[in-house]
Amino acid sequence: MPLKILTRGNNKTFYIRGTVRGQSVFESTGTTNSEQAEAYRAKREAELWTESVYGKRATVTFAHAVAAYMEAEPRTETTRTHLRRLLVHFGTTKLESIGQQELDDAYKAILTKGAQATGATKLRAVLTPLRAVLEFAAIRGWCNKPAFQRPKVQQVRMQFLRPAEATALVEAAAPHIQPLLIFLIGTGARMSEALELDWKDVDLVGKRAVVWQKQGDERHIDLPPVVVNALEGIKGRVGRVFRPVRSRTPYGAQSGKQIGKAYYNTGRTGGGQIKNAWATACKKAGFAGYDRVWTPKGSDKPKTKFVPELTPHCLRHTYATWHYCIYKDLIKLKDEGGWRTVTMVTRYAKKMPSAYYSEIINWLNISV
Repeated sequence: MPLKILTRGNNKTFYIRGTVRGQSVFESTGTTNSEQAEAYRAKREAELWTESVYGKRATVTFAHAVAAYMEAEPRTETTRTHLRRLLVHFGTTKLESIGQQELDDAYKAILTKGAQATGATKLRAVLTPLRAVLEFAAIRGWCNKPAFQRPKVQQVRMQFLRPAEATALVEAAAPHIQPLLIFLIGTGARMSEALELDWKDVDLVGKRAVVWQKQGDERHIDLPPVVVNALEGIKGRVGRVFRPVRSRTPYGAQSGKQIGKAYYNTGRTGGGQIKNAWATACKKAGFAGYDRVWTPKGSDKPKTKFVPELTPHCLRHTYATWHYCIYKDLIKLKDEGGWRTVTMVTRYAKKMPSAYYSEIINWLNISV
């Protein structure tokens, strides 16, 4: 029995009911407009017929796959942002029709610089999230396993600090930021791991902390003496270990700086949560960077802000290069730093000259 349009009682919304190749159907069209309802009926009947003849993979759309992918497990806010942009572009495009040409078109439509965007940007904002959804769908038999040309990513110089530079950075930072910087250098924790660290997961006596990786895995990290000393200096050991300090006093509140409960979770590891404090510390420490000048909307006066070459994530590089300089053990570095494979940590080998061995030992206040 072909699909027919009908209504239910006093409900003005149109429904479709019938049977297509043995499959019973009764669902809402989501509209009270008869013409739109008819268009829905025709499209749905065609989809069901195609699915019954050629299989479900012939009808599954990108929108359907994204919805299933998002429901399968929690995703980071960054992933959600990328998927929203992909969803606007691909919409109800059939999964089987998304190939290399469609990927190239997505670069042009989604990215600010289009096809001229860097390989890293194409990979991060388009290809990686698109491939994740398609591989998720392929496992469920909705499409073939995706095969795309990977954009060339220009290798950039890995940046890290020597002990004297690390000292200069910490001393130049605001007092409430100093323990965080020491923690990042001494443990190699990602920014998201550090800012989500709770006092209940810190054992100062046992010199151990538990952090949660972005993949949701639990990781136990050892705290060198320099980190333990820094954490012992923090007052009020309840809730988050590292908290923001706002210099502006809210209206009606007492004067003085206000301590927040937690940093905003951006879902990234780049350190945007402490962007201003980081830039100030880098500038005072004499690190390289440039002044960004712009005129805010609605203002005639230009503003200037220092943008350092280093990012907070460079402190994880610092930890890794120091670690290899001390132990010369890639397996140990992988395990203690929370990397997935040894290949990922080979880039840190021999970056820090052995001449800094004693300085690193003294900075961390450890004995080997």
